[in-house]
Amino acid sequence: MEKTDQTYDGYIKALTDISRAITSDLFIEDLLKLIVMVTAKVTGVEICSLWIVNADEKPPKIRLKATQSISPDYIKDRALNLEEGVVGFVVTNKKPLILRDVLESDRFKEKEMAKKLGLVSMVGIPLKTREEKVIGVLNCFTAEPHDFSDTEVNLLRAVANQSAIAIVNTELMVKTRVIQEELEARKKIEQAKEILMHTRKMTGDAAYGWIRKKSMDSRKSIREVAEAVILSREIFVDEAH
Repeated sequence: MEKTDQTYDGYIKALTDISRAITSDLFIEDLLKLIVMVTAKVTGVEICSLWIVNADEKPPKIRLKATQSISPDYIKDRALNLEEGVVGFVVTNKKPLILRDVLESDRFKEKEMAKKLGLVSMVGIPLKTREEKVIGVLNCFTAEPHDFSDTEVNLLRAVANQSAIAIVNTELMVKTRVIQEELEARKKIEQAKEILMHTRKMTGDAAYGWIRKKSMDSRKSIREVAEAVILSREIFVDEAH
């Protein structure tokens, strides 16, 4: 890891890049990749990774979601329980964890992987939202013994907190987009039903059944069939005029 005074500007740039991502249309996978790539480049660590808490699983799991490492031993599908390993410790205690030598820590469970990849020191930083909820962990590993200073930890904490905001905002944007698309689809279907009820003298249920059957027969979505009904109606109206 480089000297702090040499990397301070880099941290500011990292925060700026992540801040910019908050208002972007990045997919969540691209956002997480951006965070680890920027952080690893700025800090000069061997491996930077992001673990995200999946509260939808029962019981909840912490899953590795992004890393700049290309090692198959590190990027394999990995999941931990909420209180398992160093990542679990950071999540449950909501505070950073620093290990000068991961091989000497009982908390660090993947010692064989660390030996194989030459990982020595690490720091784990919780990703906290504005409500102090921990949604994940930012992990940084060095290939040489390193004492992470308070300044380095604070700078990484700033990156982690900014990342948490970006992740939450991106998830909200995705959910909002899905809801908007669902509402738009319902409008189209209702509009198509009304057209069929008027032109074919169908009941509402019969019209919806017709749209659904066409969807299954054509292997198109119900929305696509509804849009086709609306389009054909508009074409006939235009031709009539």
